[in-house]
Amino acid sequence: MLAKRIIPCLDVRHGKVVKGVNFEGVKDVGDPVLLAEEYNRQGADELVFYDIVASHEGRGAILDVIRKTAEKVFIPFCVGGGVSSVDDFRTILRAGADKVSVNSSAVKNPELIAGAADIFGCQCVVLGVDTRRSPDTKSGYTVFVNGGRIDMKLDLIEWVTKAEKLGAGEICLNSMDTDGVRGGFDIPMLKAVCEAVKIPVIASGGAGKLTDFGDAFEQTGCSAALAASLFHFGELTVRDVKENCRDRGILIR
Repeated sequence: MLAKRIIPCLDVRHGKVVKGVNFEGVKDVGDPVLLAEEYNRQGADELVFYDIVASHEGRGAILDVIRKTAEKVFIPFCVGGGVSSVDDFRTILRAGADKVSVNSSAVKNPELIAGAADIFGCQCVVLGVDTRRSPDTKSGYTVFVNGGRIDMKLDLIEWVTKAEKLGAGEICLNSMDTDGVRGGFDIPMLKAVCEAVKIPVIASGGAGKLTDFGDAFEQTGCSAALAASLFHFGELTVRDVKENCRDRGILIR
């Protein structure tokens, strides 16, 4: 059994980590490089950065963040947001990231996954998925794009299994139903995806208390759990989460 991972997520806008709800009331949380260093000290296994503006200006800002983080922090980190071409993968990886997350563009052009995997390797390609419950799909879950704004009427299980075949090396699975609710990860959805694919699955959306991480690991096959606000605002540390998991007998890095 592989050891489980704890991953802080940092939303970056114009070089600053921000946090808001559906892009409303967005406020600065801090400097991304300093936060990355702090999470490294706390024992984070990886980091995820999302460029939430993904404009030309935003891309320049995130590239600067990547370079500075790569100089200071020696744990793997993934970058996503606005990735739409193999060239975007190349630019982000050359700046110092270890992985690149692709979401909406992969749904619209699945061959992007295969193209990036062929050139950079499956381990560099992370499929980001925003999903929520739907009675109109076989699995009961549908896939959204454009920051959760557009329902693609695409069955979740069909999509993740196709992406795995195309070369995705990992899935970051965000439940729109539980995101921001802080009532725990979406266990049924996580379980369904973990049973459908062989690649690692990261749980995202819903962490609200210390025990939520261990619950996801005990009840599903997810290999990692991701959170933002809980860590950014000091409600929990990565160390707190890892100690709780170890106390429950969960193999953790």
